[in-house]
Amino acid sequence: MTRYRLTIEYHGGPFVGWQKQDNGPSVQGAIEHALSRLGERDTLVYGSGRTDAGVHALGQVAHVDLQKDWEPFRLSEALNHHLKPDPIAIVAAQRVGDGFHARFSAVLRRYLYRIAPRRAPLTFDRGLAWRVSPPLDIASMRAGGAYLVGKHDFTTFRASQCQAASPIKSIDSVTIAETPSGMIEVRCEARSFLHNQVRSIVGTLERVGAGAWAPEDVRTALEAANRAACGPVAPPDGLYLAEVVYPEGAEYSEGGGHSERAEYSQDGDDAAEPAPPSATSAY
Repeated sequence: MTRYRLTIEYHGGPFVGWQKQDNGPSVQGAIEHALSRLGERDTLVYGSGRTDAGVHALGQVAHVDLQKDWEPFRLSEALNHHLKPDPIAIVAAQRVGDGFHARFSAVLRRYLYRIAPRRAPLTFDRGLAWRVSPPLDIASMRAGGAYLVGKHDFTTFRASQCQAASPIKSIDSVTIAETPSGMIEVRCEARSFLHNQVRSIVGTLERVGAGAWAPEDVRTALEAANRAACGPVAPPDGLYLAEVVYPEGAEYSEGGGHSERAEYSQDGDDAAEPAPPSATSAY
């Protein structure tokens, strides 16, 4: 068996999310089906974290163990051929040691959320951004977001069905910028996120930008540790898993890997909650 790391881009609109489910097509299921057409049957693809229905990815990472020793470029080309017409692309493939785990080896995850402050309906960005009524005060949004950086109890900003063991998370940064086209981009960085955490943060910061909340209200909501204190949850359309970061050389380590039975806790959506290497919950 040879382990491969896959870097994956996808439009989340047609899918029920990353993870295989009974209620519709998934990104994971599409890739596993493509692998079966290459003769790699009953193969599990392990992602760095789950994305919810409608959430996109620019840099999702997964690993898979294959029977055949594929040349990485040929593997990516073959998968892309069999993934048609699904809006999924294998951007890169590489051989890695069996110590690499797409989820457990990750040390940082970067999410991007795109907001379109305009009255006109979206055309080219339909399904790829959240359209809100203009204008938004970016300076106020930045002031509100600053209260969320650091280690906090994020009970207010996680979904009620989130099954993470603890609401305590450390956010490394929340940055907000306007592009030349007028799109507002909110970027969040952390090792892991709770279910709906990024979308809850963005929905709350939009209220600040619109003037409905003061920046200090974000701190009040955070300190309340109460889901009812959160602003509205932003829709999935504008959310992208932008990048997953690994320690330098981690992809080449041999041995010492996590059990192949180890997989996701039930965090979902924005989540990539690290679990102990001994975890044995399955898909």
